[in-house]
Amino acid sequence: MNHSIAESLHTYIQSLRRYALVLTRDSNEADDLVQECLKRALTYIQNGQQILNMRAYLFTILHNVHQDEINRRRRNGRPVPIDHESVRLAYPPSQDAHMECRDMSKALNKLPHAQRQVVLLIGLEGHSYQTTAKILGIPIGTVMSRLNRGRNALRSVTTATAVTADEPKQRRQTAGWNQRAKVEKAYAG
Repeated sequence: MNHSIAESLHTYIQSLRRYALVLTRDSNEADDLVQECLKRALTYIQNGQQILNMRAYLFTILHNVHQDEINRRRRNGRPVPIDHESVRLAYPPSQDAHMECRDMSKALNKLPHAQRQVVLLIGLEGHSYQTTAKILGIPIGTVMSRLNRGRNALRSVTTATAVTADEPKQRRQTAGWNQRAKVEKAYAG
């Protein structure tokens, strides 16, 4: 294999893995998707085919591999191991950045699959509308529409989460002030 092709493929592995990880929400499945994507790309290259835009080509393959996997699971079902129960912490983490990432991940997971793909390709990976349209095989107007609806949905979900998280704190503060006022009134009277 040509050394320049290997370097070119290597530069995109982290971006492919990041996108695959968000799509699958499982690091092992993401690694499998990226591996299959690179295998298909290498097969295509070794057959003497030339690729003009390697990044768009790899993301297109990754998208297609993911769709193939979704279709396979629909046909065959997906096994769920019994001991794969997630462990919850007794208290929330104190790191704000971690919590913001977690909240954004949850908000992204609430988006419909089509909107999530467009938001991730454009917002996370920095693809253009045109490249995203090529990767997903849809018109550019559909990309723009899905991106707009996805961003609006994310905005409403993250705003609703922020308001809900602050409400109990505000109620506790108000209740504390009301209780203090009652105590002061009883001593004054």
